[in-house]
Amino acid sequence: MKTRFAALSLFLVALLIPALAQTGAGNGNAIALAQKSPAVQTAFNYLIGQAQQLQDTNLRTQTLDAITNRSTCVLHRANVSPALQQTILNQLLAGGLVDPNDANFPGGLIAGVYPAIVNDGTACPQLPQTFFSAPGSVFGVGGHHSYPGGLMVHEANNETSDNYLANQYRAMYGHAAGGFVALDPKVLNKSPKEKSTVFIDQDIIIGAPIWHDWGKSIVFQWNADGSEFPELNFGGNGVTDAWGAAGNSKTGGHHIISVAESMARGFSPAFVIAQASAHSNPTSGNEYKVVNWVHAAAIMAQIDPVAAGYLMVDASGKLRLPALRKLGDIDLADQGQPNVLAEYTLHNLSDADFTYSGPAVTEVQIILATLAPRYGYDPSNASVYNNGYRNPVLSFSTAEHLLMLYSGQGLAGVQAELDKLKKDHII
Repeated sequence: MKTRFAALSLFLVALLIPALAQTGAGNGNAIALAQKSPAVQTAFNYLIGQAQQLQDTNLRTQTLDAITNRSTCVLHRANVSPALQQTILNQLLAGGLVDPNDANFPGGLIAGVYPAIVNDGTACPQLPQTFFSAPGSVFGVGGHHSYPGGLMVHEANNETSDNYLANQYRAMYGHAAGGFVALDPKVLNKSPKEKSTVFIDQDIIIGAPIWHDWGKSIVFQWNADGSEFPELNFGGNGVTDAWGAAGNSKTGGHHIISVAESMARGFSPAFVIAQASAHSNPTSGNEYKVVNWVHAAAIMAQIDPVAAGYLMVDASGKLRLPALRKLGDIDLADQGQPNVLAEYTLHNLSDADFTYSGPAVTEVQIILATLAPRYGYDPSNASVYNNGYRNPVLSFSTAEHLLMLYSGQGLAGVQAELDKLKKDHII
């Protein structure tokens, strides 16, 4: 009788204590594959080289730690117990920054805002996978770079774009001839260190594309069958997000998680807002979106966004983007306009590769399924197909490369690429 009572007591306690969230069972496989891929590793090394150029000591040190140190601490999650997670989730819900209608998300809203990580709740919780093994987006249809290491390819492309865009702006709007603005014809060759009549912060240009998607290594973990964890969209309730008026600022959770980590690591307001502008430029009536993402991230980082300078309160009591770098002149928020830096727009533009890379994954998956029998794979056997064929092909060849081959050479061009992978025992 005593034994039965003890067992019943343990059962009841188990009901009261949330089960420890499990990290992805397929993370190890993804790490091993991404580590072998030249496409992934050259992109990763490029990002490391870019990070080493950062001039701000804290930004450089923290960035290199976050992307290269496999034991890096996830600082916005440090000492965040399950009870504190619930408190923070309640704050997000109360602020209209999480949609209660999404409560059917697998594992509940907590699992969406706080995906499983290693040593969760301790002083140094850690990433569930390496930075270089994360995918670029959701698995399946429309998920750009959705393969082990796809995040590196995506970020390297964005990093290059942001640098080129910044040089273009310096050449177009920051070059003078005879005392007046004039186009510098050496648009793409203009050095960030070259004298310009305008200032564009190169640390933001380099760092924001690296940090924007850092949270994908937490959100998009790998299942044993080679698919990914789902992602919760939050940062708004999807209905009244424009300062209480109609608007939708819900976005991928990785975006807000990454901003929260940047705040926890002490990055500047200009950097954090530029990073948060990746999913929407705060112009053309979209300032509320960036404001809500910064606000949500600050709640997760347990930081007062106004006191820290990430946001301001305007005369009507609305949270707005602060006026940065101003020399005591006009605060445009007082005139009903957003305070905008060029870096916000540049970073937003640099994140536009998904317009090709998303469709590339969708279409190449059809092509790969068509060719799969030739290589002994059955698309209906998800685990074998994903782990042995789909993911290795995309990690080594990228969907973009294969779609461009298909556009020029048809199935024969893609098949020749797959034959090389088969010969080298990649598939």
